[in-house]
Amino acid sequence: MTYQVALVGGTGKLGTIINGVIDELEGFEVSRVLTSSSDLSEVDGADLVVDASTPQVSIEVVRAAVDRGINVLVATSGWSSERIALVRPLVEAAGTGAVFIPNFSLGSVLGSALAAAAAPFFGSAEIVEAHRETKIDSPSGTAVRTAELIAAARAEQGPVSAPHADQRARGQQVGSVPIHSLRRPGVVAKQEVILSGPGESLTFTHDTTDSALAYAPGIRLAVPYALSATGVVVGLEHMIDIGIRS
Repeated sequence: MTYQVALVGGTGKLGTIINGVIDELEGFEVSRVLTSSSDLSEVDGADLVVDASTPQVSIEVVRAAVDRGINVLVATSGWSSERIALVRPLVEAAGTGAVFIPNFSLGSVLGSALAAAAAPFFGSAEIVEAHRETKIDSPSGTAVRTAELIAAARAEQGPVSAPHADQRARGQQVGSVPIHSLRRPGVVAKQEVILSGPGESLTFTHDTTDSALAYAPGIRLAVPYALSATGVVVGLEHMIDIGIRS
């Protein structure tokens, strides 16, 4: 059996990468490619919807899939925990699955997990992320997810120290963690998580130099997983054993 995939945003950078990976994935076929302005009724009959559209359109893609009882894999950036909470009741009521992947890179997932594991030992945490100038949202979905993981890891210790957070130059806070976003030519994607304590600091850096090569392994994991998922799942870490034990 070959599962039919409706790919929304399939003509964009990420969508093109996803399309190429699925074409080589046994048992799956991209049967229809939609743009961000396509009529979402075109997803009818698909076994899986993959969303690589824009932050503005993405929530409508999820709703269109859920309304039709189709599982959806969301690769679009801009999904904070608050925004996911808006669609969680719809997914649960429909009995379908919605899988949100802030970053398909295995290295990025590992970096965020390691930063979260270390966060309880440091009172200060800040994130600096950089993407090409064409990225339309900030902070990045990866940075938001990393900050949320850090906040969750520090549930017992409480918020990180972020002095003068009321000043705009101090970045946007997510889960008390300041995030600083750079948008400039000559970069694919880069994230630094800087943890600081008395007399020392620890920095986790992930640098994407070739998005097609970096994302392909994660896409290969996420597509079959999303097909059979139930409920809301956030993050590639649910599909791999990253080897961190609490």
